[in-house]
Amino acid sequence: MCPSMRVTPVRQATRLLLPVFAAGLFFAGVSPARAASQRVEKQFNVTSHPVVVIHNVASGRIEVKSWKNAHQVDIVGTQSSNKIAFDIEQAGDRVDVNANILDASAQPLELEANLQLTVPEETELQLKTETGLIYVEQVNGDMKLESYGGDVHLKEVSGYVIVKTTGGSLVCTQCAGKLDFSSISGNAQLLQPQLNNVNVMTTTGNILFDGAFIRTGLYSMRSGKGLVEVRFSSNDSFDLQAQTSTGFVDNRAADFLKPDNHKVRTYASKVIHGFVGTVGAGLAKVELSSYSGTIRIMRRD
Repeated sequence: MCPSMRVTPVRQATRLLLPVFAAGLFFAGVSPARAASQRVEKQFNVTSHPVVVIHNVASGRIEVKSWKNAHQVDIVGTQSSNKIAFDIEQAGDRVDVNANILDASAQPLELEANLQLTVPEETELQLKTETGLIYVEQVNGDMKLESYGGDVHLKEVSGYVIVKTTGGSLVCTQCAGKLDFSSISGNAQLLQPQLNNVNVMTTTGNILFDGAFIRTGLYSMRSGKGLVEVRFSSNDSFDLQAQTSTGFVDNRAADFLKPDNHKVRTYASKVIHGFVGTVGAGLAKVELSSYSGTIRIMRRD
């Protein structure tokens, strides 16, 4: 066989391979950030009562649930691009998690970082995010939760819980202990609470308390312009003080709210609308206020 006949198949193969290789370069260059999307998993051994600190400067969800393993913290993180990165480290019984932006020119869709944690039941939490949801379930321990625009959902948690948002709302279901919530425009819903100390304040949001008042408990709920609504049971025992400057007090439980027996409040002249009453022996103390919104009081059963 002559040399020219041996060369021809090689040239044909080269012609076939080059377009495929070029296509591979083309698709790889379309979305290198998406190709870098990844999942990070970490496990940390702890002794007891760990502290978990999370600062998520990106958007995304932070979810924390407990398990019976009292000596391990599991973390799963997912990121949408290589323009953000997780920095996770342990110092004794403290675990720090940071989601950092690596490229200031990144687009919003490239800045999503989600975190899912499984922690011991007795764990202290300090969580901070920009726009994502914070969800915590069945964790016992002090908590400080901060979000600029994301909501905060808590279920069956207990401890001293501090929640701060700008526009995010709070839903607290079957929470126990002490709750301090402040927001500019976020709403607050306290459902079936077992809280003995509540301090809720929002400038324009609405507030709903639907549950029992624990005896000797202290409850303060204030909204500048929103609706403040309290639903109580005939088995509750509390003193109630409600006041609004330009709003309205809607008392839908007049048959159960007796005139206050303790005479603990005298309204200032600037208060236009107010109400003082007692349910049962008046063991808990409930203070409701709104500058221009409505205060609604109603019996649940």
